[in-house]
Amino acid sequence: MLVESIAFALVGLVAGTAALLGLPRYFRASRPLVAGTAPAAALLGGVVAHFCLDGRYPVVAVAFSALAAGVLTSLLARPDLAAGRAPAHRHHPHRSGAHRAPRRHRPA
Repeated sequence: MLVESIAFALVGLVAGTAALLGLPRYFRASRPLVAGTAPAAALLGGVVAHFCLDGRYPVVAVAFSALAAGVLTSLLARPDLAAGRAPAHRHHPHRSGAHRAPRRHRPA
């Protein structure tokens, strides 16, 4: 289990580093948070997979740890706040009812 735990942590470090280097503008959270979430998620996912599979399939457990690291790291990604991507559907001033044009109904 010790060797698998080291493998899980390494997979998490690789996943976190790949996320930070591949898409740095999507991760507005602090870099240590992203770099710490991936190994923690990989360790947690790998240990859960190890115990669910009774330790019989370590390759599957490592693959599951990579999946868990990717999923939980992606929760920190904010593509809507990335540079150059201004959301068109948000932050419009709301109109009050008095300034709204009257609705026109279709003839029956």
